[in-house]
This record gives sequence, C-alpha cells and structure tokens, in this order.
Amino acid sequence: MSQTAASGQEPAFIEVGEGSGARRIAVRARAAPGGAIGAPGLFWLGGFKSDMTGTKAIALDAWAAEHGRGSVRFDYSGHGESAGDFADGTIGRWLEESVAVFSQFCSGPQVVIGSSMGGWMALLLAREIAKRGNAGGSGRAWLAGLVLIAPAPDFTEELMWKAFPPEIRAEIETKGLWLRPSDYGDGSPYPITRNLIEEGRNHLLLGSKIDVGCPVRILQGAQDPDVPWKHAFALVHRLPAEDVVLTMIQDGYHRLSRPQDIARIIAAVAEIG
Repeated sequence: MSQTAASGQEPAFIEVGEGSGARRIAVRARAAPGGAIGAPGLFWLGGFKSDMTGTKAIALDAWAAEHGRGSVRFDYSGHGESAGDFADGTIGRWLEESVAVFSQFCSGPQVVIGSSMGGWMALLLAREIAKRGNAGGSGRAWLAGLVLIAPAPDFTEELMWKAFPPEIRAEIETKGLWLRPSDYGDGSPYPITRNLIEEGRNHLLLGSKIDVGCPVRILQGAQDPDVPWKHAFALVHRLPAEDVVLTMIQDGYHRLSRPQDIARIIAAVAEIG
C-alpha cells in the first residue's frame, strides 16, 4: 500500500465515555490479510496536539500494509477527526480512549508505537494491560513491545509545570489556562489548562520503577528542544535492565520525521518482531 492509499482510508467512529463525558473517537484500523494473527500488528499513539495523519503514522501504516501486518491509529478527543474540545483533554481522558481503541480494534500481539505524549500513553497502556494479564487469548490483544519516539512521560509536570515561570503558573491558577505559543501545525497557540496539569499528577511514572513486561526501543533526538535527551535517560533508569535499547540521534530534533528517522523507527519495530 502506498502512503497515499493509507492516508485515504476512511475512519470508523466509536463512543468512549458516558453521559456528558461521552465523545466520538475516529479510528483507522486495518486487519492483517485474512484476519490471521502472525507478525505483530502496529498500534499508533500520537503526540500532544497531533493527529493520525502525520508523516510517521502514515509511513508506519504503509509499511505495515506492505508487510501483511495489521495497523490501528486514532485521534484523541479534541484532536484531528475526533470530537471534543482540546481544552477539555486530560491525560486520564486520553488514556481511557487509548485503552478503548486498543481493546476494541486490536487482536493478537501488538507493537505499540508512541510519539512524544504518545510515549507516556504507551507506558500507561502497558500498565493497564498488565493489570488484566499480558497473555494471549482468542480475540485478545497483548504487547509484543513498545517503540517510543521522543517519549514524554510526566511532561505536564516535569516539562511544563516545573519549567513554567511564576507568571505563567499564576495565570494558569487564576484564569484556568494559558495559551502556549506553538511552532507546530498552523502555529496557533493552544491552551494549557489547570485541569490538564492537576489531573496529570494522577498518572506520573518517573518516581518509581516502570515494569512494562515487554521489549522497549526508544529513539531520541539529541537536539530536541521540547523533550530534552535527559528526559529519555530518566525514563530508561526506571525501566527494567533487560531488552531496553535507547538510540540517540545526534542531529535529531523533536519530530524525528525525516526519511532517515522513519527508517530507524521502522527498523526498531521490525526488530521486535
């Protein structure tokens, strides 16, 4: 499948949440040919204010199609084609959506690929899967491994709140949000809400051991201004010693979307199986 064909797939929609908290989530899922469970499928978790039609997501979906693998990607609420207001988003809300899509659309072994905030989501998803037992069964999905691209666990606290100067903290506390300038997308600023910061504290991972129960591959750009390379090292120190590999890309920035970066990401996916 070409990248154009992959990106042209129409999304399905599911409802996540109940009552006033319900939201319509857009999903693009493609099963392996014949529905057989063979090589692991790919499950994509995008970044903060990004969507499932980005360069990396499309390239991975195209690669999966060419190699007879299933692929699932979706937009968090308030992102891309999913419903909802971005300002209503929290880590817990987006995690609930990630778990719902994984449970409903994935079957058999999966390589979960998380970019930036998606790296945090991938680690949280792994913890949720571990709670129910990371073992295969009919109609069930389990983890073959994680591929984390400039992963940003705990970013609401470590990379936002702790890094904000007093005047921005005060604005968030008094007004409930701060409009953060952005160099991505159309350049429009996006809201950082008090609820995002406070609710994010319920999901912090870097203060203790993180046991994901599967191989982990991390790709990090040394020139990344948004998620510094030291953040990746802090994560590695919390992961098990066995089968965790960190690849530092000396000239890499945050997006890691250049052809050579995508080739490295695909190689990491293929290495897992």
